[in-house]
Formats: sequence, structure tokens, C-alpha cells
Amino acid sequence: MASLSLRHLARARTAVPWVALVCTRSLRFSSSLLDIPITHSPSSLPDIDPSKLEVIQNPNPKTPPPASTLVFGHTFTDHMLTVPWSAANGWDAPRIIPYGPLSLEPSSTVFHYAQCIFEGMKAYRQPNGKVTLFRPDMNMKRMNNSAHRIALPNFNCDSFLELIKKLIRLDKHWIPTQSGHSLYVRPTMIGTQTSIGVSPPNQALLYVICSPVGPYYPQGFKPVSLHGTSEYVRASPGGTGAFKVGINYAPGVLPQKAAATLGYSQNLWLHGPEHYLTEVGTMNLFVVFKRPDGTHELVTPPLDGMILPGVTRDSVLALGRGHASGTHRLDLPDKFIVTERQVPMKEVQEASKNGSLVELFGAGTAAVITTVDKIGYLGEEVIIPTGSDGMGPVSRIMWKELVGRQTGVIPSEWSVEI
Repeated sequence: MASLSLRHLARARTAVPWVALVCTRSLRFSSSLLDIPITHSPSSLPDIDPSKLEVIQNPNPKTPPPASTLVFGHTFTDHMLTVPWSAANGWDAPRIIPYGPLSLEPSSTVFHYAQCIFEGMKAYRQPNGKVTLFRPDMNMKRMNNSAHRIALPNFNCDSFLELIKKLIRLDKHWIPTQSGHSLYVRPTMIGTQTSIGVSPPNQALLYVICSPVGPYYPQGFKPVSLHGTSEYVRASPGGTGAFKVGINYAPGVLPQKAAATLGYSQNLWLHGPEHYLTEVGTMNLFVVFKRPDGTHELVTPPLDGMILPGVTRDSVLALGRGHASGTHRLDLPDKFIVTERQVPMKEVQEASKNGSLVELFGAGTAAVITTVDKIGYLGEEVIIPTGSDGMGPVSRIMWKELVGRQTGVIPSEWSVEI
């Protein structure tokens, strides 16, 4: 391995703040300065093998509750998938077993050092009865990236996705048939080493649970208000903001409570003395500006190491760029550009006053699109335009296109049949 000076390492971190998405157990930094293979464990150890799957049917299956009673994340299906790992033996045989408690020792490292990553994805029932996942390959790649970041084991994406599909097939009757409903799928990996000590765990558990969910806004869209938060920090350069690790979420609960006491729904995370916009709560962020020549600019913060590379974020960017290039036109303004750049809060403030601010919205798996109608910032209310339906001219089209592709109303290669 070539030696690198601290100066070169610092430059490399600045130039490439997060590892490129990967699907293998051998990772590489995507940088001209760093081309160093990083492996978690010897490649000779067994990877996940779907052919070894053991299925134990739940002897006491439940009756799925009425769709109208579902509360997000409160109801779970009859089965779960588990795949144990050890540094000595690699990935063990996967099992689908009845949903139930995990047996972990109090010394398990997940409890002490937050060795936990997870993903969020949805399975949809199409009008023709088929069940599909939306861009699941991206979730698998991101999960491998997150695992690498906190020294958990990597896995073969295709093999793990095949197992997830088998779990969904077994419990697909839990997917509600009502419009706007889906099956939320939560892959998780935790460190289960039973000795205390800060180091890569020698044992881990990969598991998946599923939860039927209804539409995020059952009564229609309601724009949210945000508290421009600079007194708390969600992420920082060189940290874990670009990865879906459990430790990113617990520290956000207190700031959210503080925002609620001030009368706001969520936090708008601001960074640095310039108060750059980063994320909305746990969602990626988009702003739409109208330039003097009438061009609409769809802007989102760049993946600078603090921003989570969201699947919905990537989808919105792809749709916007498809329209801008003319390869896939949508019902958006003809003069339309897509930009990944930093946006200081001052720019949003001024655009709100001079009328060039079109809208601001969040994007994520749970809600797909969440619009914003105001931001509390340094004692001032920054007003964000919204339409009578609670949406804006860009978010409305993006939501329709995304939901159409997810539910099968609009045919798309992003929908993967299980």
C-alpha cells in the first residue's frame, strides 16, 4: 500500500467525501489520489448464499388489520429474515422465521457503540396484481456503503435482494390493496459481538422486517413548517451524514422536540457560518428558483459527505434532468435546469422577498415528497409559496411521476418485480 502524506489525505477527503456505491465485499475510494482496496474480511469467507435458505413458517399467522387502522411502523408481518455473520466463518445460512424478539446479550456491541445500519424501501401491489420494489439495487449498494463506514461486514447485493424478495413473497398478502398503501421493508444490520471494546465486531446480524403502511398524508397534502436550525448540527465534514447509520438519528430527536415547542413541524438543518441548507428532518432537500429569464432552477445540495444519497433524491434529479435534456419531457416549464450546489439561507430569504422563490420541498422514501410553506429563521418567517393543493408546480409533477412509477400506473424500469 502506497504511503500518503496527511496533506494528501486531507485533500482526498475534501475531493471525495464519501465512498462510491458498491455491491462487493472489496471496496475502493473513487479518487485519483486514493485507489486503496479496503476489505472487511478475507474474500475466501462464505458470502450470503440464497440456496441455503431455511424457511420456518409461522404456526400462528395473524390476520392483517384493516388498512384504515394502519399507523406507520406499528404493525409487522408474520415473518422476518435473519442472516448471521462471524469473522471466523463469514455469512451463515439465511433463515426466514416467525417475527419475534431477538436474543442478544447485554454486552452486544450494538448497545454500546451504535454499530447499527438500516435501509428503508417499499413493496407495491401493482394494478395487475404483481408486487414490485422501487429501485432496490440502490438501497443494497447504500447499505453496503454504510456497513463499510462503521466496520460492519459487506455482502453480495444480488444475493441479499433475492432473499428479501422471498420474504416479501411469503408475506405479500400483508400488502394492502387500497390506493396509496404499500409494504415498508426495513433491512437492518447490527454488531452482535459479546465482548465490550471499540473495534470492528467479530459477529453481526443482518435481518429484515416488513410493515404494511398507508399513505403518509391520508387526508391530502399538508405543507410543513421548518425551524432553521443552526444551534444543533446533524452532520459535519468527515462524519457519517452520508451513511444510513443509527447514530445519525437519535441526536435529531431533541432538536425536533425543540422545533415543535416553537411551533414548527421539523428542522431545516443549516451548516456553517453561511447557514447552508443541508436536509429537512430526515429527508433530502430541494429548492426551486425562477431566474430573471424565466428559467426554473431545481437545486439540491451536493453529496459533500454530509448529505445522504437518497433514492428518492436521485430519482427526482433523474426526472428533472430527463425533462431538461428533452429525453423524457414532463409537465414542467420548458426552460428548466437541474443544479447540485450549496444554497445559503440568505439566498432563500432574499428569493422569498423578491418573488423568485418558487417552492421548497423534501424528498424521501416514507413521504415521497413533503412540501414546505414557511421557515422560521433568526426571528423571521420566510414564506414559501404553495398551491391550493399544498404543492408547488415542480413538486406536484415529481410526486405524480414517482408515485405512478412506484405503483405501476406509469411503466418504469425502476419497478423491479419480486
